[in-house]
Amino acid sequence: MTTQPMRAPTSEGVARAAAKIAELLVQTPLLETEVNGAKVWCKADSLQPIGAFKIRGAWHRLSDLSEDERQRGVVGVSSGNHAQGVAWAAARLGIPATIVMPVDAPQVKLDATRAMGANVVLYDRPGGEDRDAVAQRLIDQTGATLVHAYGDPWVIEGQGSAGIEITAQLRARGLDGPTRIVACCGGGGLTAGLALACPDAEIGPVEPEGWDDVARSLATGEIQRVAKDAPPTECDALQTPATWPINFAILKQRCAYGLVVTPAEVRAAQRFAFSKLHLVLEPGGAAALAAALAGKVPLDGRTVIMLTGSNTDPASFAKVLSSND
Repeated sequence: MTTQPMRAPTSEGVARAAAKIAELLVQTPLLETEVNGAKVWCKADSLQPIGAFKIRGAWHRLSDLSEDERQRGVVGVSSGNHAQGVAWAAARLGIPATIVMPVDAPQVKLDATRAMGANVVLYDRPGGEDRDAVAQRLIDQTGATLVHAYGDPWVIEGQGSAGIEITAQLRARGLDGPTRIVACCGGGGLTAGLALACPDAEIGPVEPEGWDDVARSLATGEIQRVAKDAPPTECDALQTPATWPINFAILKQRCAYGLVVTPAEVRAAQRFAFSKLHLVLEPGGAAALAAALAGKVPLDGRTVIMLTGSNTDPASFAKVLSSND
């Protein structure tokens, strides 16, 4: 599958996406809390209708399709949150949607995607099956439009709409805007979008241990892939094999570093969010908070932490809350 974009995402595109999304979705809260003695702000995009920020990019992409493209449908590739974003937008717009999802995706995400009317095609992620190849076969058969989870200019711009909201919400509190935004990072769609939306802010991408391809890419200046023997991770939303050139072109200009968090740090962040913010976060959605709590990024009164997803099942979440590691 080609990784070359049809156009580059722009800050103007982010502004247009934000205007479209503002007509459809209520702004998610910007919550004040204290981390390691510093006041910080948490953008609770875990409270979106699908429980994740991915609804932003999906809506911007699908709502810009032509009538002919809508009739031919869309294909997405996702472990669950982007899948739900595409399924939600497709259902609202009357567009047929097929989502390629891994056989080991959380059942709660598989069920939610199907419940919104999308056709789910499973691929063998543990066995190394190429998800992009599966998606390409479906596109060749139907003429559908690929809605990539992060390597798509519309998706990047849509995710960046969170940055437009953050700036407005801070200014409403008498602050100039974010000094830095700490964000979970899989393929880099959210990170790239935030960089376009907030050009004066430092952007800190956070990945789970063993899946730190973006951090290594930033360190080397070239796109790196996740190792074939990468360890299992509870952060299924951040299990991407490598970023794409469209994302990395922005990241390497705007992100001076990448951050890596351990499983124990992620669980601690989930417990913090539940006890201090009264929020349920899935592991991947808590990664940025984990980096802040672990002291891996500077914090000040204008630091914003993205809380990006809440799609976890009750049993898994209860296990996290009852653990003390």
